[in-house]
Amino acid sequence: MRAPPALSASAPRNGSRDSVSGALRRSASSSSTAAAAAEMSASSAFIDEKGGSASEPEYGHDPASGGIFSTDYKRHDDLKEMLDSNKDSLKLEAMKRIVAMIARGKNASDLFPAVVKNVACKNIEVKKLVYVYLVRYAEEQQDLALLSISTFQRGLKDPNQLIRASALRVLSSIRVTIIVPIMMLAIKEAASDMSPYVRKTAAHAIPKLHSLDPEQKDQLIEVIEKLLADKTTLVAGSVVMAFEEVCPDRIDLIHKNYRKLCNLLIDVEEWGQVVIINMLTRYARTQFLNPNINESLLEESSEKAFYASDDEEDEDKKAEAATLAKRKPYVMDPDHRLLLRNTKPLLQSRNAAVVMAVAQLYFHLAPKAEVGIIAKALVRLMRSHSEVQYVVLQNVATMTIKRRGMFEPYLKSFYIRSTDPTQIKILKLEVLTNLANETNISTILREFQTYIKSMDKDFVAASIQAIGRCATNIGEVRDTCLNGLVQLLSNRDELVVAESVVVIKKLLQMQPEQHSDIIKHMAKLIDNIQVPMARASILWLIGEYCEHVPKIAPDVLRNMAKTFTNEEDIVKLQIINLAAKLYLTNSKQTKLLTQYVLNLAKYDQNYDIRDRARFIRQLIVPTDKSGALSKYAKKLFLALKPAPVLQSTFKDRDHFQLGSLSHLLNAKAAGYQELPDWPESVPDPSVRNVEVIRLLERVTTLTSIPDWSKCTSRKDRKEKKTEKPFYSDSEGESGPTESADSESDSGSGSESASASDESGSGSESEESREETESEDEEEDEEKEKKRKKRLDKTKAKKPAEESAESEQSSGTEDRKRGRKAVKNQKSASESESESESSESEDESEEESEEESESDTDIRKKKTPISKQPPKQSKKESKKERQEMSLLDLDDFEPAPASAPVTPVNFLSSSLVSDLEGLSLTNNILAPTTIAPSGSIKMYELLHRITGEGLAVEYCFSRQPFSPDPNMVAVQIQFTNNTNSETKNLHIEEPRLQSGMRIREFTEIDVLAAGESVTVVMGIDFCDSTQAANFQLCTHTRKFFVSIQPPVGELMTPVFLTENDFKKEQGKLMGMNEISEKLMLGEKCVNEHVIVERVTATANLSRVPCGSEKECRFAGKTVSSGCLVLVTVPTKEGGAAQLTVNCEKMLIGTLLVKDIMQALSQ
Repeated sequence: MRAPPALSASAPRNGSRDSVSGALRRSASSSSTAAAAAEMSASSAFIDEKGGSASEPEYGHDPASGGIFSTDYKRHDDLKEMLDSNKDSLKLEAMKRIVAMIARGKNASDLFPAVVKNVACKNIEVKKLVYVYLVRYAEEQQDLALLSISTFQRGLKDPNQLIRASALRVLSSIRVTIIVPIMMLAIKEAASDMSPYVRKTAAHAIPKLHSLDPEQKDQLIEVIEKLLADKTTLVAGSVVMAFEEVCPDRIDLIHKNYRKLCNLLIDVEEWGQVVIINMLTRYARTQFLNPNINESLLEESSEKAFYASDDEEDEDKKAEAATLAKRKPYVMDPDHRLLLRNTKPLLQSRNAAVVMAVAQLYFHLAPKAEVGIIAKALVRLMRSHSEVQYVVLQNVATMTIKRRGMFEPYLKSFYIRSTDPTQIKILKLEVLTNLANETNISTILREFQTYIKSMDKDFVAASIQAIGRCATNIGEVRDTCLNGLVQLLSNRDELVVAESVVVIKKLLQMQPEQHSDIIKHMAKLIDNIQVPMARASILWLIGEYCEHVPKIAPDVLRNMAKTFTNEEDIVKLQIINLAAKLYLTNSKQTKLLTQYVLNLAKYDQNYDIRDRARFIRQLIVPTDKSGALSKYAKKLFLALKPAPVLQSTFKDRDHFQLGSLSHLLNAKAAGYQELPDWPESVPDPSVRNVEVIRLLERVTTLTSIPDWSKCTSRKDRKEKKTEKPFYSDSEGESGPTESADSESDSGSGSESASASDESGSGSESEESREETESEDEEEDEEKEKKRKKRLDKTKAKKPAEESAESEQSSGTEDRKRGRKAVKNQKSASESESESESSESEDESEEESEEESESDTDIRKKKTPISKQPPKQSKKESKKERQEMSLLDLDDFEPAPASAPVTPVNFLSSSLVSDLEGLSLTNNILAPTTIAPSGSIKMYELLHRITGEGLAVEYCFSRQPFSPDPNMVAVQIQFTNNTNSETKNLHIEEPRLQSGMRIREFTEIDVLAAGESVTVVMGIDFCDSTQAANFQLCTHTRKFFVSIQPPVGELMTPVFLTENDFKKEQGKLMGMNEISEKLMLGEKCVNEHVIVERVTATANLSRVPCGSEKECRFAGKTVSSGCLVLVTVPTKEGGAAQLTVNCEKMLIGTLLVKDIMQALSQ
């Protein structure tokens, strides 16, 4: 055998230009020991791979192999030459051949030195294949791999994500403790990589490093915690696997990511889904109460009652009544329901492992009434390969013991086919036996009768045992089964007869006195049956019930004594037992026979039989030396034996988690984690709210008053933050948990509804909402005009007031009270405003009478007394004027409203133009969040001709949908163009894509002829532009309609400072950035028009920017909260560059297309 070449032989011809190659050459020439070690390790690895013989023929020697490789033992030399060449094409061809060798199971370890020097090759394709090779052999050739470690470190900085990931994979494959710090650093950097693929690889590397050096556990847990917060589906499965390997007991790391993992589950790859579901099963068992707790209590009490005596029954009933009285009704935790709801669709997965994982989750976690849904999915899996069937049937067999009713409708699916392998047949028998009850037993027994005719002997034996189990479990068919089994005793097949005897023996123990005929019949068969177990069973039966067959038993013993020496050991033991029992009951006839049998046994070869004979002789034949036990010989031998309980072998397997290897083997496998018991008291559910709190803090920092405002001192700004939180998306996220009324009244009255809050009372926001629903359009228009007048006057006074009092910095008071003071000051000088203010106060008083006391109390604190002294209001207005900077324009942002608000009323076009005309110091525009009302486009949902007089239009109001902040608010307007009433307008049969949800509007009872009504519904489009299809129903007709959102309506504005924008944009580079050049349309003459066009196309907010030639916008997707950043820098000659940064590439692509179209017009 020719040993693989030393390192010196593999030094490259162009090695002087290659740092790694040069290092290899220098090490080979200067240190002969290193070369020798490499040579030895390469050759030994080759020998090990071939099982100790390196001369085994390769594929190259086989004429039928196609001769891919050269046919002599120098076959690797040509590959080495190709790897040493300067041409990338030759290197690539060589690497393809080498990887093909590895794929065929051939040993290519002696090529390691030649391959490893190409790790620095600039050709990406070559580099990828080199890394594939190194991952395979780095562990075997550790010394040589260490020489290239600097190259792997450089690879971690490569612009190509695949190279970065491959470099980390190779680095984690080198199992040398000396490089643990380098691996740790690489994993930490990769965990922060912008590519999710690299972060996924970092998660894979964590368990490798932990197994290499367990002392790094604490640092690795920090990385796991960071990766668990990752929102990409690519990373989720891998990091949960790392969590399970490194720190499965650290449940606290899962708390804050629990809801995110539940929501991401549907989009994670299949392997990740299995890992996450198994982990969440264990998590749920520690964090939620048992949903079947009440039923289990009832079961326990019924079991106790069953075994209790009559006297104790009354006490038990009292105790049961007490427990029922104490028992509280079970209310499922919303997070528990979230897990069950999000895993349910995965029952339709094409992957059997995912379906099995969901099935075990439902079995261990779901209420008893809901577990049934898994049966259909598991039955579907039984059409799969036999390996899958085997695992599924093992789990079904366990489930059918506790939850028999689940699978009863699918009984026929468990019928056995002739093509099934034996182990599948036996498992199906197990399931059929578990499912047997009084109603279906006749069908099942008919099936079993056909199975007995099978040619598969093991299967026939199992079928007979199954008949025996059915007979013991269901008393009504016991006689039928016994008669059937007795008929089998005349079967030609000895195995069938033998198995029948064994089962009959067990059945006869239950009612022996009724079946003496069967015992006689079996005694006659003993000469024909040769199977030892069957012969032993017959002898035991005759000995046990010898009083029922007093004439036959001695004769059987006589026959058996003749053949004693030729019998099997198990039969000999039963012959001795039979002799002893007959000696005690019928000593006249059997005394000599017994002595003869005991003498034969005394000299038997088997020491068990010799010992038994010696023991029995002393026990039954009293002598002077025999002990006290001989008195009790009859009690010992002829005591009543309890009937055997024939039960399933799967009875106690459910303490293992279903679907696990331990459950399959019925033994605890290495690495198995026990399924925790349910907690007795409710754990704190607020620990899972961390994510919302963290998001709220983050959004608060983004939306709070930015540093670039020069209006007030820093101290004042801090006070503003603490007193009243600025409007942010997090308010919407609190959603249904807060009262919508109190939200608008107590928390953010000035920010809730419209510009009227700038000069009106807090109750006017409520008033404006009610007007939109109940009052006519004419009144709305009048109100709007009045608001415009008041607002224009306020704005006209503002700049002068600010310049006059800009140096003062008195303590900040409640902003709302200050505004009302300004209003009172105006009302003293202007009669029109005075009449308006008195109107608004009267209306607010009327409203407060109608509302609850708590709301009234809150409003009293905030509503100013109508007749305040003018002096006081002047003082207050002085303090407030200093605060009223242009930052207050953000108050025009609408807050989450409890009642639906029509988009026409919340902001007028003249107000928008006023806002956009104003500017702050340093020429920074105030954030523009809402498109002008004119740009809100109405879409036709149902034409009046198609709808038989009912016309339906809809628009995306861009208001937060308060019941669920993850839904897009869709405003629908119904118009009845007929002469008759339309009744019962509602939605039915929503047909939605996977993951989409719909929140229906409240049913409209009556829509009068010629009238219109507006409602709001919520749709979670799951960040996709796919249509939501549903039926729009009236009392007479149903119309199929669909709502398809433009991509721009799937977003909600986010307020970012310039620094925050750049920071977030830096995280969304590479694949997450889409950039296109465009020519601006003729009408896009200035920045104002660009802002208007972009905000009309997408629901984004304006981000401040130092440059006049650049517009920035920010938002986030409504469903998943992914940031969407848009940048439009303009150039000379009407050219511009549009850049969109978004984690969801599809949304980014569609948004670029829509904005380009808007700006090009």
